[in-house]
Amino acid sequence: MVRLRPISSIKIIFKKQGKSSIAEAQVFLLKAFYSISGVLIKMPDLINKSDKTQANTKTHAREDSEYVRLVISNEPRTAEADASQSQTLTKRSSAWWMKALMWCFTGTIILLVFVKWGVPFFFEKVLIPILQWEATAFGRPTLALVLVASLALFPVFLIPSGPSMWLAGMIFGYGLGFVIIMVGTTIGMILPYLIGLLFRDRIHQWLKRWPDKAAMIRLAGEGSWFHQFKVVALFRISPFPYTIFNYAVVVTSMRFWPYLGGSIAGMIPEAFLYIYTGRLIRTFADVQYGNHRLTPVEIVYNVISFIVAIITIVAFTVYAKRTLNELKMAEANDEISASSGNENVEMRKLPLERSKHLTV
Repeated sequence: MVRLRPISSIKIIFKKQGKSSIAEAQVFLLKAFYSISGVLIKMPDLINKSDKTQANTKTHAREDSEYVRLVISNEPRTAEADASQSQTLTKRSSAWWMKALMWCFTGTIILLVFVKWGVPFFFEKVLIPILQWEATAFGRPTLALVLVASLALFPVFLIPSGPSMWLAGMIFGYGLGFVIIMVGTTIGMILPYLIGLLFRDRIHQWLKRWPDKAAMIRLAGEGSWFHQFKVVALFRISPFPYTIFNYAVVVTSMRFWPYLGGSIAGMIPEAFLYIYTGRLIRTFADVQYGNHRLTPVEIVYNVISFIVAIITIVAFTVYAKRTLNELKMAEANDEISASSGNENVEMRKLPLERSKHLTV
């Protein structure tokens, strides 16, 4: 604490020092007073600064504690979310397996019922009468023309031509039966294409109801001649209904010769499979209702050929679906990487819709 002397004592000090001026003493006092007051004025500033520092420290400590609290509180929630997600995945997988088992059980029952009652009914009421009818009513040349006409006209009316192919295989075998199937199906692929060109606008409006199917069909009309040929051949061996494809392909940029060549190439394995199944059905009919007996070699041959046929069908189907999906994904990636805006929208449209939009 600063102690102040009285003015009289200060006068004595100044007299002893040879400074008898009172004014100088007063100036000294004023300077001492201002120096003391300056210290007192600075002290509140220091106090305020220390208070602010403490407040900031407390604020940072509070924020750190809040952050720690939030992080700690989020960790159990994240663990709970992971646990719930794993439970959901487990439930979905178990539900999928339950559905798969139900479908397998249902399919097995349907197959047993078909083998027990459906196959005998088909042989007795359908197959045997047809074979007897064709043996007595028509000659082989006439029957060949009838089968060619059915294979050519059934796709026009969206009727599956599989029974006609079976009959061609059962009656004419691999040689002439293959020629009949290929001639009839070739005509049956050309006629819908030519008729579809006359009703192109209506088919285009009809395809707008199924955008997924339209996107798949649009793949056939893209690219070069070989690309179109390849995609059409894949469509022929895929599960996509070819009777609809014959009409729908006209709204794309598909050219006629790649369409015809790809269709013929895709029909070759299908024709052999139909001929084989037709011959197998006739063999079973002869064994069941005729006097023919299979030798062990014939039994082994039929079993092995049947297994090979099933594997071939599955392999062709899987390959076709996988390749078409890869082509679809590649086209989608190309559209995403292309320029945005109206140009991108135009790429997603069918060629007929693009031309109309450009003319407007």
